[in-house]
Amino acid sequence: MVSEILKVFLLSMAPFGELRVSIPVGLGLYHLNWKAAYLVSVIGNLVPPIFFLLFLEPISQWLSKESKVFKSIFNWLFERTRRKYQLKKERFGYLALLALVAIPLPLTGAWTGSLVAFLFGIPFKAAFPIIALGVVIAGLIVLGASFLGIALGNYFGWQALAGLLLLGLFLWLVYNYKTNKIKTRKR
Repeated sequence: MVSEILKVFLLSMAPFGELRVSIPVGLGLYHLNWKAAYLVSVIGNLVPPIFFLLFLEPISQWLSKESKVFKSIFNWLFERTRRKYQLKKERFGYLALLALVAIPLPLTGAWTGSLVAFLFGIPFKAAFPIIALGVVIAGLIVLGASFLGIALGNYFGWQALAGLLLLGLFLWLVYNYKTNKIKTRKR
């Protein structure tokens, strides 16, 4: 039992999976109860933001001071990011950061939220509670989706559920392709 909890904890810390992987694996593969899968995943997912928010700034400052290459990379990254997203930050404020962490989609989550907070210079005291709330919300969404997936899999059979998921993925890819194609033409 302890090794399964540790595996779920470590999975929730991984940059691309985070809660989207650890909760379903905890429930389905390791048969943890939902409370354990949720709590371990949320706690594990909150570990990386602590380190990012506390140490990215000093590390980037040190690298910028020691290397002209890093200084130019960080300057370019900060200027580009702030120029591109400053209006959204001003318009939506911290709600944008919360949504970025709380909506469990690819390239969202605690890691991305921490990097965005770092790039926009949001201090730890402001960023961490927002990211923590986003992780809690994302965990609830993934927990609900996991229960729905398990129920549908038990009712329809796992092959039918896999077919529905593949169909949904295909439709999502087609929609994004067409949407991006239209956006490209307008420019």
